[in-house]
Amino acid sequence: MGSKSRSSSPLGLVAYREQGPSVRRLRSSVSLAAILVAAVLLLLLSLRSDGFGGVGLLPASWWQQSWQWNSSGDDNRNGNGFKWTDITPSRSLKWTSCYEGSYDCARLDVPMDWQDPSPDEGKRVVLAIIRLRAKTKTGLGKNASDSNYRGPVFFNPGGPGGSGIWSLRDHGHQLQTIVGDNHDIISFDPRGIGASVPRIECWGSAQDRLFWDLQDVGVADAHPGVLHDAFARAAAFSRVCEQNMEASGILRHSSTTYHARDMLEILHQMGEEKLKYWGNVDYKEWYYGSYINFLHDTDMVMDAFYEFCHQAGPLRCLFHAATPQAVKERLDALLARIRITPVLIAPAADGDGGGPAMPELVTYSKVKRMISTALYQPIFRFRRVAAVLAGLERGDGGPYYDYTSRGVGPDPATFCSAETVPPTIPTALAEGTDDAFPAIMCTDAQPLNETVGEFEKYADRLTSISEAAGAVQIAFRLSCVGRSVRPKWRFDGPFEANTSFPILFVANVADNVTPLVSATNNSAGFPGSVVLVQNSYGHTSLSAASTCTALHIRAYFQDGTLPAAGTVCEPDTTPFEAAFLLDDAGGCAVGGDDDDNDYNDDDSSMDGDADTLGELTDAVHRLSREANWALRFRPSS
Repeated sequence: MGSKSRSSSPLGLVAYREQGPSVRRLRSSVSLAAILVAAVLLLLLSLRSDGFGGVGLLPASWWQQSWQWNSSGDDNRNGNGFKWTDITPSRSLKWTSCYEGSYDCARLDVPMDWQDPSPDEGKRVVLAIIRLRAKTKTGLGKNASDSNYRGPVFFNPGGPGGSGIWSLRDHGHQLQTIVGDNHDIISFDPRGIGASVPRIECWGSAQDRLFWDLQDVGVADAHPGVLHDAFARAAAFSRVCEQNMEASGILRHSSTTYHARDMLEILHQMGEEKLKYWGNVDYKEWYYGSYINFLHDTDMVMDAFYEFCHQAGPLRCLFHAATPQAVKERLDALLARIRITPVLIAPAADGDGGGPAMPELVTYSKVKRMISTALYQPIFRFRRVAAVLAGLERGDGGPYYDYTSRGVGPDPATFCSAETVPPTIPTALAEGTDDAFPAIMCTDAQPLNETVGEFEKYADRLTSISEAAGAVQIAFRLSCVGRSVRPKWRFDGPFEANTSFPILFVANVADNVTPLVSATNNSAGFPGSVVLVQNSYGHTSLSAASTCTALHIRAYFQDGTLPAAGTVCEPDTTPFEAAFLLDDAGGCAVGGDDDDNDYNDDDSSMDGDADTLGELTDAVHRLSREANWALRFRPSS
């Protein structure tokens, strides 16, 4: 396998960018135009599967930041009572040891309006920032004493709306292992999200949010008229959100452009000249608001379910059939039946925990959303979803309940006592801020001024592109219905650049929301860039662990080496083939009945010492298994 070698200390802008990750370096003496080009880089690491309209199975209220039991920003998971409110915001970056000394944290006070900065407190934003220090580093920034220290890598969890604080704590060590532990890993809650304040919270209380979620109308193609109800509901939510958030001004000053400028400020405050960044997506599609190409590969991922289920046999795929087409026909028949006759899950007897507290219906909408979500992580979801489908086919909703609901969410008995955290108080308990998703995505795009009839034509087109998830994923564009607040600062392009060091793009052969064609489209706009293809399915290469891919990423960060054009990496396993579990020592173990998981590391160009290969394999499998990339579920009618 050939490779391109470049200087390990390149000038200008450098990126590792996936339809999935991207990294770039940006000169500190940057012009306004260069800052705006950087906005293109601050893209979504993963398009969230929950969205505004709901793509999954459980309500956003069960996991999102409004569900707090105190108003102090206390993160009770860390064991030492760390509170973001204990850190005094500062207009210069000041690190404080946090989370039992495992990380450094800071709260940086920046202008809400970068084009017209004001010192007034009501016109400022406080960013929550976290750092995982390089293991080889004994100093700070340019004063680091270890000559092997390579500086910080910025990581954005995406969404939009994902919490960088949560993400770094959850899987920052795995990211650091892949890029090399001679890098600091830096992340932050973008403005409007999590511990950065003011936060985008459209409802006045946790109770209001849940009451609204309970009015969800379902997937657009569930029954006649549902699309019209969903359109009206989206417009109503947009109106309420803009009314409730008007006083803070944050909606007009939250977009990818502002996030990029905030990130640049953090970089400069750290005394760094260049930016290394991890991000993704075909930005032009989202900028123009077409929301079409993102489903280009979705049905290919669904077809992989049929094919791999058939290949796996009836013992490993409980929804098995004689041919892949027969698997599809089996699913089509189930969906047709459940659309008319939902499956009832009976309440648990005497509160024994064997089922829901109240009767629950498993509807067509819930099953379609479950399937759509499974496409994000085929390795870890296909096998379980097949068991759920087989259970529903025989009228048993137990496997569905176990997969989607058991042990999730607060006790309904304590619902009325749930305390709402004001949007001016930092929170750090959740993976993201759900209301930020449409607020940011819709301000990045052009205004959506469609009638319900025009939107219906769009929905028909999206459904024709993807039978598996089109009706579910109209939620992206639907979330912009009725939005009238426009960003004061919006980047209008260009979306291409001649970087002084080439970008590394990484993409799956079939990605359900950031397809391979997006990677090639992006690469065409950046001379010298390379697309590394991983022969796997799901959202980003991290949905299927590949030691081969991890080695290429490590080489890129450590040696400035890019893979040769046309390079394809194989995953370490395939759906239904084996189950990766955490062993007793905390490492990754391979389960299942196949013995051919050789991690595809037999290519001489990918040679490395055993310790490096072992560490990378462990890290990439943990990352693939544990990092859900903002996957969350919500129920529906």
